[in-house]
Amino acid sequence: MLNHFLNRCSTPSLLFSRTFSSTLFVKGVSFSSTEETLAQAFSQYGQVLRVDIMMDKFKRRPKGIAYVTFSSTEEAEKALLELNGRLVDGRVVILDTAKVAKHNQPDSKPKQTGGDS
Repeated sequence: MLNHFLNRCSTPSLLFSRTFSSTLFVKGVSFSSTEETLAQAFSQYGQVLRVDIMMDKFKRRPKGIAYVTFSSTEEAEKALLELNGRLVDGRVVILDTAKVAKHNQPDSKPKQTGGDS
């Protein structure tokens, strides 16, 4: 069935392509890492605009994941290629492109609630 779809598609390479974001998802972040230490580590690859370390609300400690936003997709791609699988603050980090939430896209419309106004 996939072959049938690929034969009909004029550009099969685009079927599996992924849009690249200037924000990277970082997994394996050390619990001792701070926004400042991550920004310093990632700034070797470009201008870091923002670092967000995800916190566990109940345990009140880092979850071990973070998002790092660069000023351009090229810088994020360079960091992804160079830093993925490397040590940052004593832990091996795994990087991936961050998925863009649909509700953050400017062309999406808010959900309508039932009822006529």
